[in-house]
Amino acid sequence: MADKAVPHFHNDLGVALIEVGSKEFMCIGAKPPFDHPHVFLDMGTDDEIICQYCSTLYRYRAGLKAGTADPAAAVWDENGAKAA
Repeated sequence: MADKAVPHFHNDLGVALIEVGSKEFMCIGAKPPFDHPHVFLDMGTDDEIICQYCSTLYRYRAGLKAGTADPAAAVWDENGAKAA
């Protein structure tokens, strides 16, 4: 069932753009305890979305595997640790 989990991403690095391999995901802002409310973002037919809390720009990149990101350090797992 782990493959059904909604991916979580953060922008603790403070980068201008995070490319993701999923069009539906959660943004947590920064790593806890500095995270914002975890919000569900859905790009729909678009390829970009901006988080309304932290203004992070997320862009869908088809070449990335679902649940992954570039930079890879932006991936956050449900246990609160950076995904491998």
